[in-house]
Amino acid sequence: MSAIVQSDVYFSGRDGYSAFRIPVIETAADGSLLAFAEARKHNFGDPGTENNHIDLVLKRSGNGGRTWSQMTVIENPGERWSAANPAVVLDCQSGRLWLHYLRCRPGRGSERARPGTDDIRNLVRHSDDNGASWSEPGDITAVCRDMADGKWRCTVAGPGGAIQDRKGRLVVPCWKTEPFGVFAIFSEDRGRTWERGDLVPGSEALGGNEDQLVELADGRIMIDFRQDAGPHRWTAISGDGGRTWPKPAPGQTVTPVCCAIERWTLESAGADRNRIVWTGPKGPDRANLAARVSRDEAGSFTSERLISNEPAAYSDMALLKDGSVGVLWERGNYQYITFTRLDRNFLEPRAGQ
Repeated sequence: MSAIVQSDVYFSGRDGYSAFRIPVIETAADGSLLAFAEARKHNFGDPGTENNHIDLVLKRSGNGGRTWSQMTVIENPGERWSAANPAVVLDCQSGRLWLHYLRCRPGRGSERARPGTDDIRNLVRHSDDNGASWSEPGDITAVCRDMADGKWRCTVAGPGGAIQDRKGRLVVPCWKTEPFGVFAIFSEDRGRTWERGDLVPGSEALGGNEDQLVELADGRIMIDFRQDAGPHRWTAISGDGGRTWPKPAPGQTVTPVCCAIERWTLESAGADRNRIVWTGPKGPDRANLAARVSRDEAGSFTSERLISNEPAAYSDMALLKDGSVGVLWERGNYQYITFTRLDRNFLEPRAGQ
């Protein structure tokens, strides 16, 4: 197969929606790929925008991303309501998929939700048939948010970036308003109950928001998050599974936007070395989507490959069954959500290629 396989998954202006945004991808237990997105009906506005309506939708691929199924609507929350910001994690032991997302009242987005109310609710569904069907949603708002905090408007997952660590724990990156700040929620009983970890110290002062997680080779968990108005990402590493964090350090330099980080290879699982992949637009502005590879557990990302020189914004990644990396990303000024498969020949080309 070629180093890059690419296919467009969602097309803005089709299927009765003005726009598709916020791509999230996961590999199911049977190897099929699941591509989630926000389907924005009336305009391009974010969740809770006046006069908009957002459904949470899904397409599936059984052939490595070359073709995709018809779109299914996981949740239609009601006219002018929003179902938004998905984060998905597979329980590898049971095959169960967990889908975290928001349900927003009309006109009550992350900056206008009222503290202590259910303007924005944190919901979770699960699937036991590789995403073909989903349970009714459970409400975990009281876990995700301090309802007594008079400033805490809402908690948002990811988008994307949820993981299962090697102990079997399910860990979901989260951020809050107001002020911004990042943390994680986690389950130690296969999703039956969830707990909220501490805020990353200093993340409120940085305006930390949209975040992703990766487990390091030694079992620690790294959070990689966006700074509200800064030139780069920030990272922190937890030694207790996301319960507590040290102060963050500067991460990748990038156009401020949601980026993706994913474990690619692991020596303890039989690979020749440990590798982590990161994707995001290198700029200027939201353009030039790049993949960077780290061989020192995210200490540095020294190998960079340009995926596309087009306009590019949010992205998410999943590891495919054949060991390649699948990237789901916003292309062409939000006109498309595109899937791109990257193999080792692309990410680590041999000399002369």
